[in-house]
Formats: sequence, C-alpha cells, structure tokens
Amino acid sequence: MNPKRSIQEKILSREALEKISRIWHAEGKKIVFTNGCFDILHQGHLQVLTASAGFGDVLVVGLNTDASVKRLKGPERPVNDEDFRLWMMASLELVDAVSVFDEPTPKELVAILQPDVIVKGGDYTPDQVVGASEVLARGGEVKIIPIVQGYSTTSFIETIRKL
Repeated sequence: MNPKRSIQEKILSREALEKISRIWHAEGKKIVFTNGCFDILHQGHLQVLTASAGFGDVLVVGLNTDASVKRLKGPERPVNDEDFRLWMMASLELVDAVSVFDEPTPKELVAILQPDVIVKGGDYTPDQVVGASEVLARGGEVKIIPIVQGYSTTSFIETIRKL
C-alpha cells in the first residue's frame, strides 16, 4: 500500500463527496459528519473525532478553508494552512473522507452528504448544530461530545505567545 496515495484519496471535492456518499447510502452504511477548523490538533479534537467514528461506519470531516478560519477566528489564524490541515485530517485512520467548505457553515456539505449522524463538541447545543433539523427529520441523530477541559487551540496559542 502507498500511504501517501491513500491519504490523498481521502481528500474529496464536493463532487467526489456527493458521488461516494451515494455509494455509501446504497451500501447501507451509517454516515457520520463532524466539522471544524482543526487548526492545531489537540486532545479535545481527537476525542470528538474518536467518538464520531464510533457512531457509524463512515466518518466525514468538513474542514473550514483558510479564509473561513480567518473570518471566524481573526486575521492571525489559522496557524496551519488548509493543505496541511487537510493532510492531517486525512492521515487519521479513523477519518474516511475530508472536504473543505468556505461558507459560514457546512450546510452545503451536510446537504450533499445527508449524514445519519452529526457530531459537534460540547460548546454547542443540538439546536445550534447546522443541519441538525434535516438529519433529525430523516430519522438521524445529533450527538454532542463533552469538551475536554484545558484543551483549546486559542489557549495553546496564547500560552506559546507568553513564552
């Protein structure tokens, strides 16, 4: 197996994501979706990703583009660029696919993917999760994973700046 090739194959355009999601649905696979910036990967991120993978057969991660991260987090973010963050996510064995979104929310990715489960970290409530109502209307689930205290990209950056 060529690991570089398999990692690259997990990074999908919207068109490729739509095509593969139709296949997964036809195969009866339970599709799980989560999203975020994943700028500096930490234990909290890994806990959400690990829990997410356990809720179904296929885990898809929506990743904010660099421009989207800047709009959300400010002009000094992201620390790691989009290509690195895509590669990092795709490198994780528990992630089956990763796709970027530039919009304020991953609503379009959710519409394309039609996941059975949407997962977010504990800083969200189910009513704040984009796509939740559509997933619930199809009989799916929304899962909220508790925050791991002491792990935040913003706090890591602040700590590093103080050094």
